[in-house]
Amino acid sequence: MTALEFSYSLSQMTTSLKPFALKLTKDHEEANDLLQETMLKAYTNRDKFAEGTNLKAWLYTIMKNTFITNYQRLVRRNTFIDSTDNLHYINSTENITQNLAYSSFAMNDMNRAIQALDEAYKVPFMMHFRGFKYHEIADRLGIPIGTVKNRIHIARKELKGKLKVYAKN
Repeated sequence: MTALEFSYSLSQMTTSLKPFALKLTKDHEEANDLLQETMLKAYTNRDKFAEGTNLKAWLYTIMKNTFITNYQRLVRRNTFIDSTDNLHYINSTENITQNLAYSSFAMNDMNRAIQALDEAYKVPFMMHFRGFKYHEIADRLGIPIGTVKNRIHIARKELKGKLKVYAKN
């Protein structure tokens, strides 16, 4: 196949390749760039195309591989390398370091609030917190299941009132 015939065949394929480029990039301008880059690679490597094989499939493969390569290049460009002694790889937009002091204060306040509960409410609440079922708590404490549910409800309500400073608005 001559260069002119190959060029003509390529131009015939652009209309069928454009939707695939749009599907990959999800942007018209980037799709046009990908299509142009694909056509350039195909024309430059026309000697590698085996005549009699499926040109459309060959072009789709070039386009897909070009898109993947460009995407990987973009990801690498957005990854920062810390050159300190530890050599950490950092993606600056996704990593956030939390200060654990806040959670420590919250845990201390929760423990104090639980300890301040009346014993009648604290025991069923803590048993339920540790995974006991209502009927197991009722059996162990020798009280009706309705009383267990009520005491746990009251304990939650009191804790919610005492810890309202931690409530999400």
